[in-house]
Amino acid sequence: MRRYAASAPVLVLILVQMGHACLDSQSAYRFTGTVCRLTYPAALVLNEKTTKVIEAAFQHARYPSIEGEKSMSIFGKVDYGLHNLEIYNLSIGRSEVELRPNEGVGIAISNVSAVFKGRFTYAYSWLISVSQSVDFEIESHIDLAINPRLYCGRGKVAADTSDCHLIFHKLNLHLQGDREPGWLKRIFTEFVSLTVQLVVKGQVCSEINSVANILSDFIQETAENFLSDGGIGVDISVTSAPVITSNYIESYHKGLTFYNNTKAVITASVFNPAQLGEERMLYFWISDEVMQPLMTAAHLDGRFVRYISGQELTLLFSAPVLKVWSVSAPDLWTTPDGTHVKAMAAVEMTSGSGASSLYVEMVRKALISFFRKQKECVHKQCVCVYFSSFVLDLEHGITTLLDRQGLNLFDIMNHDVIPQNGYVLIQMDFGFPHHLLVEFLRKTLE
Repeated sequence: MRRYAASAPVLVLILVQMGHACLDSQSAYRFTGTVCRLTYPAALVLNEKTTKVIEAAFQHARYPSIEGEKSMSIFGKVDYGLHNLEIYNLSIGRSEVELRPNEGVGIAISNVSAVFKGRFTYAYSWLISVSQSVDFEIESHIDLAINPRLYCGRGKVAADTSDCHLIFHKLNLHLQGDREPGWLKRIFTEFVSLTVQLVVKGQVCSEINSVANILSDFIQETAENFLSDGGIGVDISVTSAPVITSNYIESYHKGLTFYNNTKAVITASVFNPAQLGEERMLYFWISDEVMQPLMTAAHLDGRFVRYISGQELTLLFSAPVLKVWSVSAPDLWTTPDGTHVKAMAAVEMTSGSGASSLYVEMVRKALISFFRKQKECVHKQCVCVYFSSFVLDLEHGITTLLDRQGLNLFDIMNHDVIPQNGYVLIQMDFGFPHHLLVEFLRKTLE
């Protein structure tokens, strides 16, 4: 079978790290190794726990003390201070999300209920000098509107949440359980309430922006850690700002393998947005130009070495161990028929004296050529059996590696792997990744 043209080393390992600044999406296509498309149904699933993130923003916000002065017709100049403002009894009703083409994401949080507690100090001179402090509580009902703008920043998808609005529908002030004289409450209610509104809005919106960027870093780091093992890793920095339509958010990533201070380069990716669908919740597009350097790095790192032993070897040969390893980096290419691998593997079977007895060359996935040294061709059957065992062990090893990286913690459903010319498309549905939320909140609130 003719090898796909991408096998010519467009993607090679080099000593100099090469990167690209954020480009417009079409210019970035040819530098893109992996693509992630998150459709609107997936956004709805993720939005189920948006309230938890918003709660973290409210609780993690630090409300500063405010001091100033205000002129009042009765008392003249009044010095005031708001101190120790904290939030209690926080609950959030529901969250709604909207994808806005070429703009961003609209998030509406409704029916936020909270109690703010603090201490109000005031001092004035009217006939006599007066200086007092009063504990206060404010019961509030709030709606929150956030319109994050997604952009390409520092190599990742970043969020600007400066378009943030708090709408206070209820704001009831209680001064020391209303035991203070009614005139004090009437005079200061509007003033204290307005000041608390300004403080809460500024700090909560600021904290939401901070949490959004922490979340962006967390997602990027989690993905990079998942794709890293030992000295092998993948640079998934974005090549362009994400594209947003009413049906999906799509991000473009470099997908550059790095190993021992070397990094791959992609300059001729075959990506086109029309290659992805919109029916599933999540799509991953992975270029051959990502997988080929991973194969090369795994070979250089000695990952393709296997020792096989068993009763059949003991019966046929004096040595019970068969060693299989890659002689050179395998070549990989994908067609609609599947992913093809062409490699040369050495098979060494040692006799009792330690002399090598057999050498095997493997071509593609199943075509194996044998070169006899001391044994007859009848022994080829044994080698075939044990090579099949080696492949099964390799599959098990990959599965174990993915589980160790945390893939088994995801609730993945209805997944398909679709090979095409020069790339693989993975499409799936999923349940909410609760373990990621727990880990994110732990890091955010610590």
